[in-house]
Amino acid sequence: MPIRKILLPLNATASEAALGAALLIAGLWRAHVFALHVRVDSRDVAPLAGEGLSGAMIEEMMSATEREAGERARQIHAVFDRFVAEHGVKVSEPRPGSQEASAHFATVIGREEELVAQQARLADLTVVPSPRDDGDGSSSDVLHAVLFDSGRAVLIAPQTSPATIGRRVAIAWNGTAESAAAVQAALPWLQRAEQVRLLSAQEYQRSGPAARDLADYLALHGINADLATFPPVERDVGAGLLAATRAFGADLLVMGAYSHSRLRQLILGGVTRHVLEHADLPVLMNR
Repeated sequence: MPIRKILLPLNATASEAALGAALLIAGLWRAHVFALHVRVDSRDVAPLAGEGLSGAMIEEMMSATEREAGERARQIHAVFDRFVAEHGVKVSEPRPGSQEASAHFATVIGREEELVAQQARLADLTVVPSPRDDGDGSSSDVLHAVLFDSGRAVLIAPQTSPATIGRRVAIAWNGTAESAAAVQAALPWLQRAEQVRLLSAQEYQRSGPAARDLADYLALHGINADLATFPPVERDVGAGLLAATRAFGADLLVMGAYSHSRLRQLILGGVTRHVLEHADLPVLMNR
């Protein structure tokens, strides 16, 4: 199934790399980009104000929050307009049957993670910036909301806008349900890729089908993939995976997210965490 709708959450950091990646993908697939900015609800400030503040003081805090949110929304909208113009993408609502890339911008008020995850359920792909792009964790929160609460794939844009996406695709395979879901989401990309490589490692494999079984499955879809194993780098499987991905010259990495629990990876580290912290190419994740 081709990609027709791309969700692009734009928060305070308004990652230009994510904008560029989403518009590049829209051009490749003649898809529509729904750029969504979620404004802070000024009423959420009141419970944080604490005791000892008068009603007038709380009202002023809420008004200041509303003004700041409005100015931030205008700035983000201006960045969106500039990028759309630079990429030659038409600004319009999505139209069934359209054969050209398009995009539109919308602002809503609420809780960003909740609203983005809900919207992602009816998008073919959600594009988010690298969690390293901001210091307040908002990008990471949105990424994990989509991964854990949408049932859909997410593409993490690198810190620098990519020139190409999906010509040479590397698949990190470990036999898990998460990696199988990522491959399923990536089928449209794999079918149009110039070359596909399956990357596996004894230290990465879990119980489940081997990489050779995946290659046989992809062949049924008309996808020829070569196989390669990779060693850990300094006993780090994630570092070994990224090294093998770079050696292949991939411009897209496909992988399942959090085969182990997220808490375990936050405490002990893991492949997903390493890739999120160090990848320098677009990464398509699912779980």
